[in-house]
Amino acid sequence: MDLDHIFNRSLEADQREFLGLIGQVNQVLTREAEAGLIGEAKVTGRLIFILPKGEAIIVGDIHGDLESLKYILDESGFLNKALDGRDVYLIFLGDYGDRGEYSPEVYYVILALKNLFPEKVILLQGNHEGPEDILAHPHDLPYQMRRKFGLDGLIVYRELSNLFRRFYTAVIVKDRYVMLHGGVPSGARSIEDVAFAYIKHPAESHLEEILWSDPEDWISGKYPSPRGAGYLFGEDITMKFLELLGVKFLIRGHEPADEGYKFNHGGRVLTLFSRKGPPYYNAEAAYLMLRLEPQLNSAEEIKQYIRRF
Repeated sequence: MDLDHIFNRSLEADQREFLGLIGQVNQVLTREAEAGLIGEAKVTGRLIFILPKGEAIIVGDIHGDLESLKYILDESGFLNKALDGRDVYLIFLGDYGDRGEYSPEVYYVILALKNLFPEKVILLQGNHEGPEDILAHPHDLPYQMRRKFGLDGLIVYRELSNLFRRFYTAVIVKDRYVMLHGGVPSGARSIEDVAFAYIKHPAESHLEEILWSDPEDWISGKYPSPRGAGYLFGEDITMKFLELLGVKFLIRGHEPADEGYKFNHGGRVLTLFSRKGPPYYNAEAAYLMLRLEPQLNSAEEIKQYIRRF
């Protein structure tokens, strides 16, 4: 099995093969939930706890950019590292589809990787994989699935949408990082509010804020977001959340960044954006090849692990 084969299959797979892959990953997620484990990582609800060892390859929004996804997988060497049994995680921060022509193919690739390396691949939920009541609009994927598979595309879309709601909410690396798609759940009072945000939605806003919110440096507290969901949140909200979880940095996606990444809140929030091209037109994209053992203390120390292209 090599990357070229996986990407070629993403282009050539018919609806039966795609549905079969969705079913296989659904079974993987069921086993993880029943065991409460992904390899050595513990799972509580939709929250994953990773020990601070080895490497994490962290990918921000892809939005149907198959070329950028292939570049990241090639350059990071994930497949060879995984096949060699190395201590490596491939963590996606969500928003795999919409806005890009190859959204169905991107979903195929990430599901194939999860199926091949279930203990090493972590799929987080983005707002484009969110609950139907707060799903991003316009939502292109139903039309792209129908373009690819004809009338059967709507069946594939329905099954894939059901799978989205099983993706994970966040990852915590002990004493170091929390990773999620969008922003801080400003009303969280415990780790359980993150782990079970999917159950508490919509009565409590934790999941909405995790999927939709954005950091701003010019405010304190939170303000309604121009996105129409979630909030803009200030550094005080970030620091309270990091203290609650016992970590130092938040790593997230969700926002375009001209250089592929940006820092907010005194370097405590890192945004990664891992795709290029319309409709965002960012000059560069970025991902993270992060060694998990070191205790980092500043944005400058994290920068050495950022890879731009």
